[in-house]
Amino acid sequence: VITTRSIISDHTGDFTLLGIPGLGQYHVWISIPFCFIYLAAIVGNSILLYLIAVEHSLHAPMFFFLSMLAMTDLILSTTCVPKTLTIFWLGPQKISFPGCLTQLFFLHCSFVLDSAILMAMAFDRYVAICSPLRYTTILTPRTIIKIAVGISFRSFCIILPVVFLLTRLPFCRTRIIPHTYCEHIGVARLACADISVNIWYGFGVPIMTVISDVILIAVSYSLILRAVFRLPSRDARHKALGTCGSHVCVILMFYTPAFFSILAHRFGHNVSRTFHILFANLYIVIPPALNPIVYGVKTKQIRDKVILLFSTKATE
Repeated sequence: VITTRSIISDHTGDFTLLGIPGLGQYHVWISIPFCFIYLAAIVGNSILLYLIAVEHSLHAPMFFFLSMLAMTDLILSTTCVPKTLTIFWLGPQKISFPGCLTQLFFLHCSFVLDSAILMAMAFDRYVAICSPLRYTTILTPRTIIKIAVGISFRSFCIILPVVFLLTRLPFCRTRIIPHTYCEHIGVARLACADISVNIWYGFGVPIMTVISDVILIAVSYSLILRAVFRLPSRDARHKALGTCGSHVCVILMFYTPAFFSILAHRFGHNVSRTFHILFANLYIVIPPALNPIVYGVKTKQIRDKVILLFSTKATE
């Protein structure tokens, strides 16, 4: 019989993060590109945030949402990567139960918030292209703040129950996690109790939330395309589509591997654990590293400011 006292004591012990199963001997080599990609994510998103903060011409709704995306990407990667690099360099690492809960909360919350920000950016592009004359009256600073607070609060409310679902579980078996960071189902599977609620909530609620975001993004871009192809000038159509190019690239980079990872985790019994965990690790660094590069290359306002920033530094 598992008593209340034993359950409480279960939550005082540490978990051990092993790293990538089957690739332990290659951890040091894997850490080299992993570290450089992480540094690129930190530098790229920091530059993006700096430019948006100091350049008055970038104080527009689209760039406000972009700054939210950059901050969320920094949280997503920084929540996991430092611990992962420590495992790669020094071997398996211990993490406390509260530390594990904190890590997985910020990991999953960042993922859901990223999705919501992409949805908000799609709405911004819809208003800019379909109702350009009303853009500043619809997306007022007050409205932008309401959207930002709303999507942040939604992400918080969706992921917070995950923490309580894990704290109710007794951990009386192994505390070894064959991964580089804590994630909900991976931790729940270590419990010596029924985890059906964890599996269905952990898979169903975030997925339905993300799918609803994808549907709204698809509706926004359907309306955008309809409006664009009604424009009389080819140059106008090209310019309108050009403003959406970077956003579409980021959407594809975010959702394609995300859905693959989630579905492989739930249904891909033939997918090796090594591949899944390696893919999950790449997912937390590659999109955050590529997002500022995509926006820097494809968004003229940002590209011009980056060139100006570095040319000014070079002449000093």
